[in-house]
Amino acid sequence: MKNLFKITLLSLCILAMNSCSRSVSRINPDEQTDLSGRWNDTDSKLVAQEMTKDCIERNWRTSFSDKNGKKPTIIVGIITNKSHEHIDAETFIKNMEKEFINTGTIRIVQNSTFREKLREERGDQQMFASPETQKKWGKELGADYMMFGTINSIVDTYKKKQVVYYQINLELADLETNEIVWVGEKKIKKFITN
Repeated sequence: MKNLFKITLLSLCILAMNSCSRSVSRINPDEQTDLSGRWNDTDSKLVAQEMTKDCIERNWRTSFSDKNGKKPTIIVGIITNKSHEHIDAETFIKNMEKEFINTGTIRIVQNSTFREKLREERGDQQMFASPETQKKWGKELGADYMMFGTINSIVDTYKKKQVVYYQINLELADLETNEIVWVGEKKIKKFITN
């Protein structure tokens, strides 16, 4: 009787351990994966690609280049998450910057946080780097335009069904005149059943 109890207990333990095991496999980062229905890396990439393409194809860019004989310089500023869920806006901002740079038609400068880090390094170089390798003060590239915007969402739920609607609004403003030269909007709607 004791042996039967021990065998049964051991079998249950083994069964419990096997049912709790986790499997992890690597997948292609470019593969679209949507497990929860929440904002994810695919949404961030697709929105950045579409909005960047729309932005650079508008008249403001060619007007600027024709008038000034150079590519416009943009700083991607604050993109505020006003949605119902946690969205890392920094990932979206980096996707936007990458898309702008890869077009070859826009120049991007660092935001204020990173500019301060660069200035600290430049200051250190003035004291510790050899004169021929020191980077000079007053040579920073000034931005012509600043992009900012919001990520919003609306959730509609009924029983085991849910619709999540995201709206991303971006604006590009001339830093000298405050004129808004481009407004972009992207909408995503997801239908989720449980």
